[in-house]
Amino acid sequence: MANQLEQLKQFTVVVADTGDFESMREYQPQDATTNPSLILKASQQDQYAHLVKEAVQDAGSAATVEAIIDRVLISFGKEILKIVPGRVSTEVDARLSFDTQATLDKARELIALYEAEGIPRERVLIKIASTWEGIAAATELQKEGINCNLTLMFSLAQAVACAAGGIKLISPFVGRIYDWFKKSTGTEYTGAADPGVQSVKQIYTYYRKFGHETEVMGASFRNTSQILELAGCDLLTIGTNLLEELQNTEGTVERKLRPDLADEAAIERLTLDEKTFRFLLNEDAMATEKTAEGIRAFSADIVKMEALIAGMR
Repeated sequence: MANQLEQLKQFTVVVADTGDFESMREYQPQDATTNPSLILKASQQDQYAHLVKEAVQDAGSAATVEAIIDRVLISFGKEILKIVPGRVSTEVDARLSFDTQATLDKARELIALYEAEGIPRERVLIKIASTWEGIAAATELQKEGINCNLTLMFSLAQAVACAAGGIKLISPFVGRIYDWFKKSTGTEYTGAADPGVQSVKQIYTYYRKFGHETEVMGASFRNTSQILELAGCDLLTIGTNLLEELQNTEGTVERKLRPDLADEAAIERLTLDEKTFRFLLNEDAMATEKTAEGIRAFSADIVKMEALIAGMR
């Protein structure tokens, strides 16, 4: 019998949630996604430190720390694209999450750097936080042929706004939703009762029901049960520890998410403007808290990366 990872790949595009190249080679995902925390962790490992050193040296003494970090991101992205056949996600500085114009400028800079290295924009997803400002920026970028991955997503309102903007891909965070509800209720959720699983199912069902083309990529998993409950989702981005567990486990994987089931769902279309979006997000304590928490954490790791780069100059 094929292992669970092999079976999962029959229903879902598997994406590596790591900055570790060797893990990507071992598990052979279609795409790979990174974030500031993963890049920071990888850049401090001996086997990847040369990428940071080369970025510092190539940039020259006149380059800003910000420009060097951009070079580091592109260097990691280039190496990842030598391994995976699909796309890599590269994240905009989380400190720009409430600035539409600054997000636009940075996304265009990152794409220009990739294209200068011979990487077509079709192989890159620009990761942006799912704030109103971030979604507005991504909507404009999509019109320019710059595909986006809207991250730090915790609610249907965020997902619907992305679909309305024609965003290429979204990353609802299963594990962080689970964490919030576990902490607030004291309940150990499993299987289909997991609030994080339910959130992704709700978004997937809404998209398929109303014909939205935005891809759904479940993210931030705490265990393989969450992953298997979402078999059939467009994509799932999975950390190396869980990829290993899936690869080493036998057992039948059943497809749980299917377009035909979505067609039968009794749900209504949601119409959003900025005021409605902000109100619905504010009404959802979990989504409000986890979005803000995620932006703070990614911002903190960018600051750590800046300190690392500054110390190498």
